[in-house]
Amino acid sequence: MIIFAIVLAGGEGSRMGGADKALLELEGRPLISHVTARLAPQVARVLISANGDAARFAATGLQVLADEQPMGPLSGILSGLRAARAAGAAALLSVPVDAPFPPADLAEKLQTPWPEPAFARAGGRDHPATALWPVSLADPLAAFLASGAKAKIADFAALHAARPVEFPRAEDFLNLNRPGDLAAAEALLRGGR
Repeated sequence: MIIFAIVLAGGEGSRMGGADKALLELEGRPLISHVTARLAPQVARVLISANGDAARFAATGLQVLADEQPMGPLSGILSGLRAARAAGAAALLSVPVDAPFPPADLAEKLQTPWPEPAFARAGGRDHPATALWPVSLADPLAAFLASGAKAKIADFAALHAARPVEFPRAEDFLNLNRPGDLAAAEALLRGGR
């Protein structure tokens, strides 16, 4: 099965401590490079979902997709689904840029309930932004966003019977939202993560 991945980098307003989250340095490399390096071996192609100046990602060499109508992460997933479908892929793996440690078997494990969409669960928490979506959901997602429903990933996932897939290590899904989270991620890397 051909799978593309999309890193949900958000807009230039996706910030922590005044800096663009995607470009925050973790052990001397931007978060975007940590995520893409972990995803690249698992998929046919990695894309970036980001609004604002796409040139800020030029160093990655990856295609940047802007949202047609920015409505949060689901808009980025929609752009990725459409690009993946147009290129002949069967599915899209979505991962937020501020979760820099996706496991090496993420794409493989999320295929377990195929063809239903699936999302990661670890440490008793659901991670609906870290999910595998069939490209057939592009049109239903466009309709969902156009319907005026609240643009929540978990709501769309539930509507399409997305299933949780358990992962053993909660730290693989550490989400960096505060400066202290960045320090915790650096400690994990120093510990051999």
